[in-house]
Amino acid sequence: MPDSRLTLPDETATEALAARLAALARPGDVLLLSGPLGAGKTTLARAFIRACAADPVLEIPSPTFTLLQSYDTPAGPIAHYDLWRLTGHRAMEELGWDEALSGIVLVEWPDRLGPLTPPDALRLAISLTGEGREIVISGETRWFDAS
Repeated sequence: MPDSRLTLPDETATEALAARLAALARPGDVLLLSGPLGAGKTTLARAFIRACAADPVLEIPSPTFTLLQSYDTPAGPIAHYDLWRLTGHRAMEELGWDEALSGIVLVEWPDRLGPLTPPDALRLAISLTGEGREIVISGETRWFDAS
């Protein structure tokens, strides 16, 4: 799978990338958002969901404590997982993982998925660089229209 490295100078650039990714997303897609605390995973996820919902002010709570937030959007159902508090993949069945895969899935802290990690998922590795972010995107070539 090809990859691309982007430098995003601010939150507005991160939100613009999320909107471009949302325009390409379709049911069955899984986006894996990795990076340290505070890198911008939730910022990117919120902007992605708002773009899919065509609602720039949609309330998007962090799923840090609930582990999962679900949304019905014109682009299809979206499941937003934050797996920070999980120690492994075994709880994913209880969190509706198999059902979620028929829609669009966003996963923060995807390393917790272990063997459940879809091999064809779009991977977004986010890191902080000075005042902005760097994102390494790996996935199918169709995603690179967004970068």
